Amino acid sequence: MRLRRSMRKFTDVPLTPEQVETLMRSALMSPSSKGKHAWHFVVVDEKAQLAALSRCKSAGADFVADAPLAIVVCGDPTESDVWIEDASVAATVLMYQAEDMGLGACWVQLRQRYDAEGTPAEDNVRAICGIPAELQPVAVVAVGHKGMERKPFNEERLLWEKVHIGTF
Repeated sequence: MRLRRSMRKFTDVPLTPEQVETLMRSALMSPSSKGKHAWHFVVVDEKAQLAALSRCKSAGADFVADAPLAIVVCGDPTESDVWIEDASVAATVLMYQAEDMGLGACWVQLRQRYDAEGTPAEDNVRAICGIPAELQPVAVVAVGHKGMERKPFNEERLLWEKVHIGTF
């Protein structure tokens, strides 16, 4: 937990098929409400597609262009009323699995984000990846070999005042 930090800089070294399989295996094992597994994943490693994903919203996604891999995490509202939560848990599992493998990862928020023309980021990602209309892109998780060092989380910054025992 202390070591996982958002990584927005990656080396040019591609991930191996085995690394991608390990990432996806853990995403497929992620917890979901009532075991509905209300998520789908689109694995992207083509440079042109990664560059397009990096422009899906007006800010905060540019680093995706330099990642060797991006995983688009989608929720399925037809499968579960908590598809957002299920997709978010799966994206988090992906990021922690990447850290466990010595890789870096960073989440790109899509919901309620827009490009410069006001187009929803989800619509842009849906078009780039050919995602069916009934699925909702929730996040893009960029993954790769770490291109920089980040200090572990500083536990002195933990917000213990946000922990309430028994009652608020």
